[in-house]
Amino acid sequence: MAFLSKSASAAVTSNATGGGYLSLSKLPDGGSVRFALLSDQPLEFYEAWGSSNGANKPFRFDYEPTYEDVVAEMGDFEPREGRGGPGTADVKFAIACPVYNYESGKVQVLQITQKSILKEIDQISQMEDYAELLEWDFTISKKGSGLTTEYTVRPVPRKKGSQEHIDAAWIEAKSEGFDITRLLTGGNPFKAA
Repeated sequence: MAFLSKSASAAVTSNATGGGYLSLSKLPDGGSVRFALLSDQPLEFYEAWGSSNGANKPFRFDYEPTYEDVVAEMGDFEPREGRGGPGTADVKFAIACPVYNYESGKVQVLQITQKSILKEIDQISQMEDYAELLEWDFTISKKGSGLTTEYTVRPVPRKKGSQEHIDAAWIEAKSEGFDITRLLTGGNPFKAA
């Protein structure tokens, strides 16, 4: 018999992600997360980070921006330098989609910039057995840290009895005004400004 209840154990060992966002980079080495996709049409965009007075902020574009576009959008923020050196911005392709995080029991936004994860999810989506992505759960595991980080994506059967909880959480998030496209304007996808 376990000393801690399941909820207490989850609170102590939580790979906690900030609020409404499921952050894969915050998974510990050897950690994993299980989630259900809530949309099979992710928001696709390009992202560049800027800094000003010690603050960092993401800037998102619905097109691949030039360095001039990034500088114009950032205003007082300084863009993170790209691999091309001075006069370039570090711009990455990204997707974001609403997911049901089993650990938190809530709808969260999963944003992915890691090409290895994007490729694995795309390959899974093209397999006949997984044609209905919204009927499956997924686990993403993390191994290593820094430049040696590796992520593994696996589709797994939906947890028994969980569909009702997933549906209820998604209905609640949408009724409270969830709109993932607010990410493109720096807004909160969970509520209007």
